[in-house]
Amino acid sequence: MAENGQSSDGVSDAHKKIREAFEAFDYETNNTVDVREIGTIMYSLGCFPTQKDLHDFIAEVEEDHTGYIHLDRFPPIPEDHLLQAFEVLDKDKKGYLEPEELTKYMTQEGEPFTQDEMDEMLTALVDHKKNRVYYKDLISQLTVDPDM
Repeated sequence: MAENGQSSDGVSDAHKKIREAFEAFDYETNNTVDVREIGTIMYSLGCFPTQKDLHDFIAEVEEDHTGYIHLDRFPPIPEDHLLQAFEVLDKDKKGYLEPEELTKYMTQEGEPFTQDEMDEMLTALVDHKKNRVYYKDLISQLTVDPDM
């Protein structure tokens, strides 16, 4: 793999992950997916938006209210932005968040997640042996394809 999250052909690893997730639901192979699949695609990428955020995102990127979203309208979030967001939450600079900390932030700040949304997110994110969310590992999983 090349430096800075770029593969040898210049396409970012994050964009490749998005493309692969998108293609799984692109039944007509025209680089579009039904808006009803967007939540599943985002969850498969390790993103857990609230229902409101999901609806807002769809409204922003949907192609002229056709019920479909084109791949080009689904941009990746840069790795450094994800890291900065987690570091703001990790006030003690431990490199991880306790599930309770993450739950507090996600249910009491900004647009709150429901308990069901948090349960689903924590099931996917928590290192169950140590009961921690190691956000640098999570970011690596989201932005780097280990097969490259």
